[in-house]
Amino acid sequence: MDIKQDKELFEHFRIVVDKKQSPIRIDKFLMDKMLKTSRNRIQNAAKSDFIYVNDVPVKPNYKVQPGDVIVLQLPFEKRASDHIEAEDIPLDIKYEDDHVLVINKQAGLVVHPGIGNHNGTLVNALMFHLNNPDLPIKEGNDGDRPGIVHRIDKDTTGIMVIAKSPEAMTGLSYQFEKKTIERTYLALVWGNFDEAKGTIVGNIGRHPTARLQMHVFEEEDKGKPSVTHYEVVEDLYYVSLLKCNLETGRTHQIRVHMYWKGHPLFNDWRYNGNRIWKGTVYSKYKRFVDNCFEILPRQALHAFSLGFIHPVTKEYMYFEEPLPEEFEQVLEKWRTYINNRKQEG
Repeated sequence: MDIKQDKELFEHFRIVVDKKQSPIRIDKFLMDKMLKTSRNRIQNAAKSDFIYVNDVPVKPNYKVQPGDVIVLQLPFEKRASDHIEAEDIPLDIKYEDDHVLVINKQAGLVVHPGIGNHNGTLVNALMFHLNNPDLPIKEGNDGDRPGIVHRIDKDTTGIMVIAKSPEAMTGLSYQFEKKTIERTYLALVWGNFDEAKGTIVGNIGRHPTARLQMHVFEEEDKGKPSVTHYEVVEDLYYVSLLKCNLETGRTHQIRVHMYWKGHPLFNDWRYNGNRIWKGTVYSKYKRFVDNCFEILPRQALHAFSLGFIHPVTKEYMYFEEPLPEEFEQVLEKWRTYINNRKQEG
């Protein structure tokens, strides 16, 4: 029997059919046994081979027999926003009115609840700060993403905009869809570049074997079209500080594009940036790099600026947020290291 065992994704049940049970469709039988579960949920589980009878997967029309042993797993229901717990998590607010909220997201803050992150997210913080379980939800999004128009990764810092009203959600979503939102990221990556500017084009999709990674596909029919424009701000030989502008907004886009091109983000463990990519591995240099990793214990990526048209007032809004102190500290260490090498040479 091949049934999944991920307890964060599924609820698991085991039922032994009574010896006096008359034959009945299994979806109806389970509906009677599991009062808080919808028939549609049960049917979808059967269609996905998540319902087994006597170790064999069955479809919704299977008729249960006396003594059958039913084992099933049901995906957890999507959480609605009114079930999200409000939590007093500090927010660095840059601007707020009745329609939009602009924040500088801190490192370590997940944007919305999900598998393994039901609490302690930006959405939990918004529920507390706004005292509003009725924030608008972007069309196509789950109920656990109220107010969320776009997102940045857990360990990425910087500027984000949140929609507080339906008008704001519609207007901001339209601008993101039409690619008129101006987004600039600063990224510290391994290695240096022959050209001062460039564009990376490569379809991005879920990695075929590594579930937590994204992947650039060479095949045109796989993944989604993704475009990243970059410019070298500072060449430090071993590493480079880049300004990146997103034409598309795929998950991990800058991180996976740079990794694909051989320039993973500095200390990005998910894409192998937490090892030395340029320079020897002799002890003094390795200690220096390890010390930088300790100062900035995450990928070196910061959402530096965001520009958009206010969805209600139609005023142009623009926000910048300087690099976090630890990011700037690592940059300064690299500058000092390079200068010392030049003097020694």
